[in-house]
Amino acid sequence: MCLAIPAKVHQVNGDSALVSIGNVEYKASLLLLKDVKEGDYIMLHAGFAIEKVDKKEAARMLALFREIEDSKTT
Repeated sequence: MCLAIPAKVHQVNGDSALVSIGNVEYKASLLLLKDVKEGDYIMLHAGFAIEKVDKKEAARMLALFREIEDSKTT
């Protein structure tokens, strides 16, 4: 099973970007997407940005992941 997670773009450096998921930062390859800018949200899979998503959709998906995680601890 493959899983992509929404991440916020903080810095773009050519074909890579510094992104974050929560308080954790990652380096993401931008080779598969065009026109990624600081402040954008991307779907991160195996170190690659594979799709751009809007802020509202990213927040909705992250909330679902938190809900799943919270249900595991109760």
